[in-house]
Amino acid sequence: MSLSIVLLDGGMGQELIHRSSQPPSPLWSAKVMMDEPEIVEAVHREYIDAGALVLTLNSYSATPERLARDASEDLFKPLQAKAIAIAQAARGDREITIAGCLSPLYGSYHPEWAPSFEECLATYRRIVAEQQGAVDVFLCETLSSVKEVRAAVQAAVESGKPVWCGMSVNDTDGTKLRSGEDLERAAAAAAEAGAEAVLINCSWPEAVTQGQAVLKRTGLAHGGYANGFTKADTLEIGGTVSGLKTRTDLGPEAYADHAMRWIDAGATIVGGCCEVGPAHIAHLAQRLLQAGHTLKGTLK
Repeated sequence: MSLSIVLLDGGMGQELIHRSSQPPSPLWSAKVMMDEPEIVEAVHREYIDAGALVLTLNSYSATPERLARDASEDLFKPLQAKAIAIAQAARGDREITIAGCLSPLYGSYHPEWAPSFEECLATYRRIVAEQQGAVDVFLCETLSSVKEVRAAVQAAVESGKPVWCGMSVNDTDGTKLRSGEDLERAAAAAAEAGAEAVLINCSWPEAVTQGQAVLKRTGLAHGGYANGFTKADTLEIGGTVSGLKTRTDLGPEAYADHAMRWIDAGATIVGGCCEVGPAHIAHLAQRLLQAGHTLKGTLK
């Protein structure tokens, strides 16, 4: 059966680290954007050339909390503006969707560091305020607890823009968030808060496959974009990604095999996360077209 598939871009942070002339920093992708912005634009362009129809802002690590810890919160507004300007320059006059980014506020994979719901909501509203005039959709991503899901989706929905919610799950049990809470509960919370789509991201592709049946029960559009790490949750808050290892069994063809399984399970939004680069997206786009699917950048 031929489907219309939203094709996202792939991972940005790891791709930047691999190309940067500097060692990894706790500021991760934001540090590269500060010092070598041309690399960020080049990666955005490569994803478009590969077939991606959605670019996510490179603002994942530019949250007020991370910047206050690792640099200065004064960088928040300038870095948000820079991420927007670079994505717009990479898009040019092509019909590419730009997605705003609502990420874990203190760091990935550690929901125990997330502040209260009220504090999360207040910060996500600050981020939305900076991005809403320049993006077509909001992508909440790598959220690992129900309160983060509720806060991020609520803040994004208030913008009036479509909202897609990506959640990170246990790599060996795709039905559980990294907090231990049920994915079903989190997906329901996203739906209740007004999300247009629910996804699993920054988890093993096998876990993304396992969780699709749970997401499907929401009745919303669903999908996923996996990472290629051997074990991601060893990353410490405030640490660098230098200690993370990459799986050797997830080349472009193998990754596309996983993504096609998600589509077989009803997914209509696919892409890549950390360690899934332009070559993976190019191969996935080719596989989707060969299967008779059409590619698009929105759910409309």
